[in-house]
Amino acid sequence: MRRREVLGALGGAAAWPIAAHAQQPAIPVIGFLDGRTPEALTERLRGFRQGLKEVGYVDGENVTIIYRWAENQVDRLPALAADLVRRRVDVIVSSGGPNPTFAAKSATTTIPIVFTSAEDPVRRGFVASLARSGNNLTGINFLNLELAAKTLGLLRELVPAATRVAVLVNPASALNTESMLRDIEPAVRELGLQIEIAHASTSREIDVAFAAFERDRPDALFVNGDPFLNARRVQLALLAGYYRIPAIYSGREYAEAGGLISYGSDITDAYRQQGVYVGRILKGSKPSDMPILQPTKFELVINAQTARMLHLAIPSSLLAHADEVIE
Repeated sequence: MRRREVLGALGGAAAWPIAAHAQQPAIPVIGFLDGRTPEALTERLRGFRQGLKEVGYVDGENVTIIYRWAENQVDRLPALAADLVRRRVDVIVSSGGPNPTFAAKSATTTIPIVFTSAEDPVRRGFVASLARSGNNLTGINFLNLELAAKTLGLLRELVPAATRVAVLVNPASALNTESMLRDIEPAVRELGLQIEIAHASTSREIDVAFAAFERDRPDALFVNGDPFLNARRVQLALLAGYYRIPAIYSGREYAEAGGLISYGSDITDAYRQQGVYVGRILKGSKPSDMPILQPTKFELVINAQTARMLHLAIPSSLLAHADEVIE
């Protein structure tokens, strides 16, 4: 064989691995859009990644996750969603209230969007029905806003003499607040309560709200389920303890942070389910064919140490139904 033919053969052989490598499929990319900061979602992100792993995807190995955080600045969300669309991600995950989902929905009608929602996504206008979305959206509804009336009843059971209840809301989440107030109105009438709305959309405003509670002395506090307020759960629990106000919250993360009592769905598991749904879409499922998932478990968590600090006796009826009592 001539030298030129030998070199040509070797050159062709050397090119084989390169050609084979070029034919390998591209790693899928997930865009994760949230209105908060990553520190507020440590456990939820762990749940999300666990869900992905259950269907065969591990970040950094066979899938890439691009995170976009609005850092509690709602007006940044449309630009962040548009950036994910420009990057041609395969799926957008919207997390942290309705605003990220609205931003993602406005940015694309073709890229699949998997959301988490604290209330009925049909009422929000995200999907046409819980059985079939009719568009490029699907997701998990963990119902915490729709549990507001039940939560208010638990607060009254905790503090039977309560007649004046402060309700802390985030004015930046107007739709969230409107839905909650609509849902608790029948319970307010039935229980004979007077509610007083307090607003806070910054850490400083939370301090101001509690200073007002010290002057007005409500009998108890109801903290509305809201992404920003959840991110400030340690501050809220500490202030409620400092001002000696019995307070109820929407998820176990509050009770774990020192809050007195919480009631809501298992949100970490909801994020796990979200991860599973994203993985299924990456494998070929269509959002329009995937029903909106509903929670199957609701958790009542009581922080007994906080109760003792407040010199508050927890009724035996609540203790009997508690999923966990934190000592």
